[in-house]
Amino acid sequence: MGGPQRSEDRDGFGDSRTHHPRALLGARGIRPKKRLGQHFLMDGGTAGRIARLAVDAPGDRVIEIGAGTGALTAALLRLGADLTAFDLDPAMVEILRSRGDLANADLREADALGFDYSAWAGEREWRAAGNLPYNVGTPLLVALASLPRPPERIVAMIQKDVADRLLAQPGTAQYGSLTVAIGLTMAAKRALTVPPSAFYPRPAVVSTVVVLHRRNEPAAAVRDRAWFEQVVRAAFAYRRKTLANSLSLALDRPRDEIAAAIASLSLKPDVRGENLDLRSFAALADALSA
Repeated sequence: MGGPQRSEDRDGFGDSRTHHPRALLGARGIRPKKRLGQHFLMDGGTAGRIARLAVDAPGDRVIEIGAGTGALTAALLRLGADLTAFDLDPAMVEILRSRGDLANADLREADALGFDYSAWAGEREWRAAGNLPYNVGTPLLVALASLPRPPERIVAMIQKDVADRLLAQPGTAQYGSLTVAIGLTMAAKRALTVPPSAFYPRPAVVSTVVVLHRRNEPAAAVRDRAWFEQVVRAAFAYRRKTLANSLSLALDRPRDEIAAAIASLSLKPDVRGENLDLRSFAALADALSA
């Protein structure tokens, strides 16, 4: 039997301690920025597991969102990913570009919510991966799922409560607009649970890695995706109210008109938004647009 494993091997950052997030930040006198939701993954083993969920074979095209100090970036490159990685923080981009082991990645400074994913992807299949900043994780997932051609796979570290909402079933407290908006084009599953101790600084919540696979066809036929999403958001805008009241208030439409559309789908007059499945929402959006 071999001797005890060295601490630098246990955390997955290899022999070079200079690539540990604390060392990279400390050497430059950088403190994590709360306004950017920065929590840096310190567990290289977890980074490796996330990378394996995103990359099946060398050459797989991946875009990493919120690359930070490069823990996941390095793990993706070790698996041979054709990688583009970006971060909003210029200081993080400087760290990424200073690392020789990341030289094979296309490293950029960019805003995750403003990035033109379709133009970057072109006609090629692609995947998205990242430890998503908590302050933009939810709108970013919705934006990716709503692209004309979404990524074939999204592997994302998000707050556990957001993951619970993604995976929720109709009739439960967690079920809401996020579940429906993303479920139209993506099928979600829970992959890993990551404790606060895996990050610097420690977040106040437990994190979950989810894997979203693009559906071969949308789960329901929708005439107008933007209107569908507006109706879904309106249905959950006033959760304590009936669906008819919530839609009437949020869409500023006559209640009688809303009630007639609900009745046309053979739904009960006092039904609530959380009781509708995805296909029912699609049918309701089409009925209201008519």
